[in-house]
Amino acid sequence: MDVINGERPSREVLGTFPSGVVVVTSHDLSEPLGFTCQSFVSLSLNPLLISFTAARDSQTWPRIRAVGSFCVNILADDQREVSMAFAGSRSDRFTAARWWKSGPGGEPALHGACAWITCSLRDEFDGGDHTIVIGAVTGMSIDRRRTPLVFHRGEYASVLAG
Repeated sequence: MDVINGERPSREVLGTFPSGVVVVTSHDLSEPLGFTCQSFVSLSLNPLLISFTAARDSQTWPRIRAVGSFCVNILADDQREVSMAFAGSRSDRFTAARWWKSGPGGEPALHGACAWITCSLRDEFDGGDHTIVIGAVTGMSIDRRRTPLVFHRGEYASVLAG
């Protein structure tokens, strides 16, 4: 076993843990908002809470925070292009996916996702170069026909249903 130190090797080691891929969406008065996130977890069933992290240098998270509500879209295995569109700083992110207004606040839900979870912002905590966000679930929906998109060792993958 190798001892690993430094940023690049740390990414290599931490990347061995597969993660799902979500797009967190909301809207403000001028436009829909969204960003790709790999750090998403179900935090609590009672009360029903989720958590994700947003990069400290994100231009989108502060705008979603100001709205106070959002939708977590759990991407399906055929939505790699959607993930990539929302991962960058493009202004036309929402042209990569069809969407509709969901939840009590009309948060954007992406067509073709495995599941959608609408939330209100409950809390935030310092997480180094990220902000740890906790959302209180206000609604959810699932498409059981879809399988999730996975990110593993720096690449997209899919999970075999079964």
